Amino acid sequence: MLNILLMIILIIIIFIIILLFIGLKLVFIYEKTGPELKGCLKILILKKIKVYSLDFPKTEESEKDSESEEESEDDEKKDVKKILKLAKPCLDDFKEFLRSFVRCIKVKKMDNHLIFGLDSYADTAKYIGYIWSLLIIVNEAHKNARLTAEPSFNGSILDGKGDNELDINILKLIPAAIRLILKKEVRTLIKGVRNG
Repeated sequence: MLNILLMIILIIIIFIIILLFIGLKLVFIYEKTGPELKGCLKILILKKIKVYSLDFPKTEESEKDSESEEESEDDEKKDVKKILKLAKPCLDDFKEFLRSFVRCIKVKKMDNHLIFGLDSYADTAKYIGYIWSLLIIVNEAHKNARLTAEPSFNGSILDGKGDNELDINILKLIPAAIRLILKKEVRTLIKGVRNG
């Protein structure tokens, strides 16, 4: 009986390690045309099993909730100042965590297209040049990135569409997360955020 129980525990542990090693897959697809934004965010485990899915635009109930949230914005400004005071000593720890987080991410697909325009033709040409130069750097830096932009001389416009897939190796992220949580300043920040 004890041997069977140990075997079951061992199989569960092996499954969890495989799950952590293979990690998560994030899929983010969007299309913005004018004021309308459509898209979805999916989180998959074992690269196939959907765990979480969020489609937008949101339902009408969430729009009603957003109206009541506007009233509490003044209270939130006070809370943000407190949180920023708590976060200031943690910046170096968060930088270290973000570096290790970036190492855990593998970009499978990054196809994004931007349509940009301003009222002035000269300003549109100037800023689209800056955007193109940044996109060239990103496209050359990563083989799976395909970022494009086009100017629009029909007035002020900012539209886009994209299809992005990221793989995250959680097993490599666990030591960095543990090091981050072990810092006293970070735990104080977490308590401050939870308490408001």
